Amino acid sequence: MTVVADLALEVRSKNAGPFWVTMEIFARDADAYAVLADPSFLDASVIARLYGVEAADVQFFRIPSLNVVKISYPRQVVQGGLRDRDIHAGQHHVPLAMLAVPPAN
Repeated sequence: MTVVADLALEVRSKNAGPFWVTMEIFARDADAYAVLADPSFLDASVIARLYGVEAADVQFFRIPSLNVVKISYPRQVVQGGLRDRDIHAGQHHVPLAMLAVPPAN
């Protein structure tokens, strides 16, 4: 089984202010980018399911010249809040990195 991390040089997450998380997928090449940037594979509904957020709040930025897909969504807990378990959002990317990629047709 191929996962997102297999097609990427790096998958990372970080704060985008105290209320948002940003994740970035750096595809290993243009072919991998074509798979990862395809909205029929990766869209707001997938991120909503993985992270328990509203699909309408998910933002995608596809940057083909860099082979990068950037995704932002609201944090469920404000950064530094009492229930914040990852103040830097450094581990939020793991479910995305482990997402299975459908086999090529």
